[in-house]
Amino acid sequence: MPENNIAVVILNWNTRDILKNYLPEVIRHSRYPGTTIVVADNGSNDGSCELIEKEFPEVQLIKLDKNYGFAGGYNRALLQIKAKYSVLLNSDVVPAPNWLPTLFRHMENNSDIAATVPKIKSMKDQSVFEYAGAAGGFIDKWGYTFCRGRIFDTLEKDEMQYQESGDIFWGSGAALMVRTELFNQTLGLNEHFFAHMEEIDWCWRMKNQGLKIHYVAESEIFHLGGGTLNAMSSHKTYLNFRNNLFLLYRNLPEKGLQRKLFWRLLLDGVAALKFLLSGEFSNVRAVLRAHRDYFARLPYLRKERKILRTKVTQETHKEIYPGSIIMDYFIRGKKYFRDLNFPEI
Repeated sequence: MPENNIAVVILNWNTRDILKNYLPEVIRHSRYPGTTIVVADNGSNDGSCELIEKEFPEVQLIKLDKNYGFAGGYNRALLQIKAKYSVLLNSDVVPAPNWLPTLFRHMENNSDIAATVPKIKSMKDQSVFEYAGAAGGFIDKWGYTFCRGRIFDTLEKDEMQYQESGDIFWGSGAALMVRTELFNQTLGLNEHFFAHMEEIDWCWRMKNQGLKIHYVAESEIFHLGGGTLNAMSSHKTYLNFRNNLFLLYRNLPEKGLQRKLFWRLLLDGVAALKFLLSGEFSNVRAVLRAHRDYFARLPYLRKERKILRTKVTQETHKEIYPGSIIMDYFIRGKKYFRDLNFPEI
């Protein structure tokens, strides 16, 4: 195996204590030939860089001058990576033994795969799947994302029901192995997302170019979650609603684009009403701001979409759920992936 074959890249922003707790486990379980551990620091001011330099001299440190967000931070970091493969890995992750070679071999054996993702389970309860990625990501026809093993807030126990590796629609940025050169050639993650769903956008772009995203069941990590932005944060609500609209506009086929966006905006309005009735006024404002900023960015999105459309070779994907995950979950009571009428998965 050539040197510098794999770079495990942890993007850090003011999570010194998390690095101190979990980085030793990443190092211990990533001792695979040709592997380098990299911490890319997004302009932290909490002593993270000093910690790496003092206590983890074997780790390569990339110092960025400010917080560029998840997307911008990884884009700048991977431009400095020479390894064939890079793993985008959250700082609050403990990998299981043998997690890395299984991802590596899967990529080596399948040249049409743009990225692979491991099974992601909860650090707090290692018997259940974790919210951020579970056993691979999917999306429904209206653009709502979900995972095998996690639909909305319902988490499944891992009873070995998802042991078959293969096609998914998107892989979580909590632990995503990509081809470094491909990532850089495709301009990486879109920085207007800043954080949340930018990895889904990249995966969708790769699939539109005829490449695949794979889940590798033999690889496993444990994720704490919420290390940088709390799950209940209204800012996270804002990013999720705004970025989902960015995601759809950039990647949906021309046919039905405006109809789907119209219905999606209405559904967002229903969500805002629900927040209002629940007294979650900061989340109501977050949805309104998301829509305002989506429309403000629309002229630029049109330009981006025009460029992206020139690279599309495949418009239909069997990993897009043909139904409505909202209707199935909230109205029909389908809480588990096995309950869905997903014909080709």
